[in-house]
This record gives sequence, structure tokens and C-alpha cells, in this order.
Amino acid sequence: MSETSDLIRKMFREGDQKRDAGLTTPDSIQRYDDIVYGTDAKWQILDVYRPKESDGKKLPVIVSVHGGGWVYGDKDIYQFYCMDLAGRGFAVVNFTYRLAPENKFPASIEDTNQVFSWVIENAETYGFNKEHIFAVGDSAGAHILGLYTAICTNPDYAGQYPFQTPDGFKPEAVALNCGAFHMEYGKESEDKTQSLIGEYLPMGGTPAELEMICVEKYVTADYPPVFLMTSVGDFLKDQAPIMAEKLTECNVPFIFRLFGNDKNRLGHVFHCDIKSVDARICNDEECFFFNEFIKKDNE
Repeated sequence: MSETSDLIRKMFREGDQKRDAGLTTPDSIQRYDDIVYGTDAKWQILDVYRPKESDGKKLPVIVSVHGGGWVYGDKDIYQFYCMDLAGRGFAVVNFTYRLAPENKFPASIEDTNQVFSWVIENAETYGFNKEHIFAVGDSAGAHILGLYTAICTNPDYAGQYPFQTPDGFKPEAVALNCGAFHMEYGKESEDKTQSLIGEYLPMGGTPAELEMICVEKYVTADYPPVFLMTSVGDFLKDQAPIMAEKLTECNVPFIFRLFGNDKNRLGHVFHCDIKSVDARICNDEECFFFNEFIKKDNE
């Protein structure tokens, strides 16, 4: 364990526990906990949340990739956010993945791939509509999801990885929230992103490694529609326009939202605080975005 990872884990966990203090599982949600999707019963586990009123129905799916600077987090710190999404009419899959520095790139992306494979393979058991599989990713989770979606849609890029994605699969649409997308060699900032990337990558972040994890470099016209958001107080807010420019260049449909203003300086991943009105507005918009694809399919 490095000093940076240790500091981030302690600081982030304190903040997340304070954010979720007093929250409990809503009576309206059915949850299936601690399902092992891989071979590691500690780190490769997931929960499924569904509205109880939808019992017996196949629901559209949202897979959530949690944030945490590649070195922190698990499904427990995302459970209330994910159950809140489920309350909007989705089956939500909330999973833990292997963290750096103990598990280097591409472990978290391999785990993400296993989760999507698990969703497809277990659709009948948990009532998943395989025609409508969406995903959300926050901060480092947006980076992981952004790369994974590129692997699903860019065969040349996929060839650089040791695993295979499900045949013909890509998420129908994704939400990339307060994400890191473009990495630059030697560029450090107060938020410690560069140091954390060094923890994540096997060689500590060489130019070649950083190029391989620049999400925007691997976006093609086959990339699915994106809800791209950041906020005025997000320390990664300069990253979103880089992604927006590439999506525009490739003619990928997307919505770009900057939340907050000078009087309401919403911070990084503000949308995970489900007690707040601003989070409700953002999460409503993202689920509305996903629902538009479901409506088109039903027309």
C-alpha cells in the first residue's frame, strides 16, 4: 500500500460514510446481495436491485461502475445511489472490482467485462431485459466504463486486451459522470490524479501506458450514445469537453450537461448524494435519457 492510496482510501471513505449517514434500504426495493461473478469472492461480487412492484417483469438494466481514483471503493459505498436509480424502474447491477495498487490495469476492466457477461448469462434469473443494457460510471468509474465501451466498439483497440467481450455486445447507452478521459505524461495536479494513475498502471504511467488509457483516442462512430456530465466545482470538469469534442468528431449522439453555477458550486460526483435536490435532478435526467431508447424500441 502506498501513502497516496492509503490517504485516498481513508479520506474518501469518511466522506462517503458522512454522505450516506442515516440511509436505509427503501421498502420499495428488492435486493439480491453478494453474488460472486468471478473467482474472487471478496472483490468479484455484485448486488442486484429491483423495484418490488416489478416482480416477474423483465426490466432494462443499468450497470454501475463506481468511482474512487482506481484505488478505492466497493459496492457498499454505492448501494444507496444504485437503489435510488432502481426506484426509477430499472434493474441495477452494483459491483465491486479489484483495486490498484494491489491489482494493476487492466484488472478493473476485466472485472467490468465479467459483470456484463454475467448480466447476459443471468438475464432469466434476475429479470433483465437484454435488449436494454445501459451503464453509468463516475470519476475513475467513468474512465473504466469509457475504456470498456471503446473495447466493445473498436476492434483494433480490443485487440490490445487479453479478454473477449460478449459477442456482438455494447451498452445501448452510457452515462459518463465527472470522469477522467485524457491522460498526460508528467502532469500532476492537486487532486493527485497523476499519482493515482501511477498506482493503477503496471509501469507507473509511461507515455505508452497513458496513451493506451486515453478514452477519447479510441472512440469511433460505433460508440453508443452518451450522457456526459460534470459540474462547476468538479476538479475534473476540463476533461468532459475533451470527450465531447471527440464524440462530435465521430458523430456519436450525446448530451453534455454542466450542473451548478457560481452560487451553487456543485462538486465532484455530487449526484451520488441522493439526499440532495441536485442529485435527484441529474439522476432523473440520466434515467430519462436511457428511457428514450426504450420508448423508441416500443414505437
